[in-house]
Amino acid sequence: MSKFSGCRAFNADFFAIASLCGEEIASAGELETQLQEIYRRVYAIDFARYDLRALRGVAPDLLDDFYDLRLGLRGRIAGWQARGFMTPNAERLLRDVFRALRYATDLIGELMIGFRQRKPGRSNRLAFAKETRGTLLHPRLRTSTLADFKSGDMIIVRGTIHNSAAIARIGDVDSQFSHAAMVYIDPQGRQHVVEALIECGATTSSLHGALSHDLARAVVFRHKDADLASRAAENIYNHVRQSLGFFRRPIPYDFSMELEGYDELFCSKLIRQAYDEASGGKVRLPTFKSRFEKGSRDFLDRIGVTARQSFAPADLELEPEVEAIAEWRDFERTSHVRLQDFVMVKLFEWMEQDGYTFREPPALHVISRLGRLSSYAPWPLPALIARVAPRVPRNMKRETISAIAMLHYTAEPLFQRLHRLERRSIRQRGHPLHPREILQHLEAMREQSPARIGYLHAPRSTEDAVPQQERLPAGA
Repeated sequence: MSKFSGCRAFNADFFAIASLCGEEIASAGELETQLQEIYRRVYAIDFARYDLRALRGVAPDLLDDFYDLRLGLRGRIAGWQARGFMTPNAERLLRDVFRALRYATDLIGELMIGFRQRKPGRSNRLAFAKETRGTLLHPRLRTSTLADFKSGDMIIVRGTIHNSAAIARIGDVDSQFSHAAMVYIDPQGRQHVVEALIECGATTSSLHGALSHDLARAVVFRHKDADLASRAAENIYNHVRQSLGFFRRPIPYDFSMELEGYDELFCSKLIRQAYDEASGGKVRLPTFKSRFEKGSRDFLDRIGVTARQSFAPADLELEPEVEAIAEWRDFERTSHVRLQDFVMVKLFEWMEQDGYTFREPPALHVISRLGRLSSYAPWPLPALIARVAPRVPRNMKRETISAIAMLHYTAEPLFQRLHRLERRSIRQRGHPLHPREILQHLEAMREQSPARIGYLHAPRSTEDAVPQQERLPAGA
């Protein structure tokens, strides 16, 4: 542990958090109180109070320190569960703590590279590559330069588009991951991923290709039963490859996010099927499911989600029988996805708490219908749809296409304004915006146009006070 960072204020804050993470608790209530206090202290971390030059000098050690805090909490989940402490509220609070600790790690990494940023889609980097500085390994693997992948490993990732941020945040508790996949290594040593993608359903591809696909972060999980993991990977790989054979029909994507039945699959459900069938029904992931009970039903209905509980990628973070063995992030992009995350936090908050709803103009209705037809015909999609859904599957509803487009074009202007404010903060103050500042800026943006934010419209009583004309976004 980095006991001497050279910054007294940071040392005091970090060791207070570390002490809380290590405290023994005797009841579910004590666990909830402990997690609330950890979250409060992590959220209060503020670069404005620290000697950033001193922290930058020990940043690599600090990255391991923050990672070890999360691993230490993860290692206690099985014990808490056995003692009946993992109540729904404790589960929610633990997810919040993991998310906050990950953001703190991101900020240390960004400081380490001088807050350098790189736009998505350019010079994509290979996650977990030896030359990258963003890989964190489980302590027992730190003598290696890279954790070797094994069959059955599960990878959760986060992309760099607004839709990825939305997928990570449609549950009752926000997460930082939008997709999950399973690793399979064949007898020749070739590394594959097996995954379910919105655009094409269940499929296989090379692990190298999947890890270089415009990612911002990724985590590798490994089941404690190596034989079970190996069988699960081989079985699901063969199952998906057979479905892709000549005269076969690929397994379609499951937009409902329902867990029962394997005729259709979404990304995490593919992993569930793999372990379920390989274990003879004894291992049915996840132990702690994501809930869709408090979210905006209007938006969930538009994108086709009917489940009230499901398996989201981030549920693996709480899974007692799997280990988090490695984590990677591109520190030149973590600021980008952090701002996207907070935009989505506010958009969903405005929908869930303030009654904002998407209202589709006639022009977008027509364009989304054309996008739906594109799955049968070879013509290119209109630009508005192509930017957010470049390939539309046959079982994707027109309403889903429209909702994805409206979400993207509502989020993008807010994100761009935040990005400019972030860069100004770094130039003038030497550090990024604090999360509370980001949320304050977003509320200020809403106050400037309370009746409508992009395609999101306030309840009628509010909107009638400030009428605005419906139109497509500029440049669409």
